Amino acid sequence: MAVAIITGASKGLGRALAQALAGRGWDLVLDARTAGALEESAEEARTRGVRVVAVAGDVTDAAHRRELVAAARELGGLDLLVNNAGILGAEPLVPLDSHSLDGFRAALEVNVVAPLGLLQEVLPLLRAAPAGAVINLSSDAAAEAYRTWGAYGATKAALDQLSAVLAVEEPGLRVWWVDPGGMRTDMLAAAEPDEDLSGTPAPAEVAPVFLRLLDERPASGRYSAPAFLEAVR
Repeated sequence: MAVAIITGASKGLGRALAQALAGRGWDLVLDARTAGALEESAEEARTRGVRVVAVAGDVTDAAHRRELVAAARELGGLDLLVNNAGILGAEPLVPLDSHSLDGFRAALEVNVVAPLGLLQEVLPLLRAAPAGAVINLSSDAAAEAYRTWGAYGATKAALDQLSAVLAVEEPGLRVWWVDPGGMRTDMLAAAEPDEDLSGTPAPAEVAPVFLRLLDERPASGRYSAPAFLEAVR
């Protein structure tokens, strides 16, 4: 049975991906900081008849990352790592001239350093898998200049570059860094509380893009969920 680690899996896209993969028969190791919400997500996934281990904690904590990897080993190995956990660094977002440097440092730790730390822990398992893969969550803010999104976008641009280098260094793996597009999530509402998100896709509407990546296994690279969705309409 295939095994995935998904960080930030208590809500939003992480939870939607957990349910989508569970529906495909994947066993899961799920991470989030809030134990109650994480367990609710895990219970929902377990209704699909798969094994799910919920490990509450902070991805910036090296000991917690080791717990996630140990849980995957207990399930039999690891086939997929989804680095989904992320923070904005400021809520709501603010221009660079007033962005807290402490907030930026925190975002770098969660959005860049923690994914690299987890990758370092899981690479031996992914290399041993029949078809090991990594999905790193990117953003269009990593490639476009949007007012107030500079600090957050910089962290995602850094993660994009780490992903690109990893793809070169690990040709036996698939490494996809994916811009999911705007989604109706708590994070987007916190970033821009005055925005009307009623027409924005829910995470469950975007999750099929990630299943398609796993099905088709395109070359390692940067992919846009909106472009994928448009292609199948």
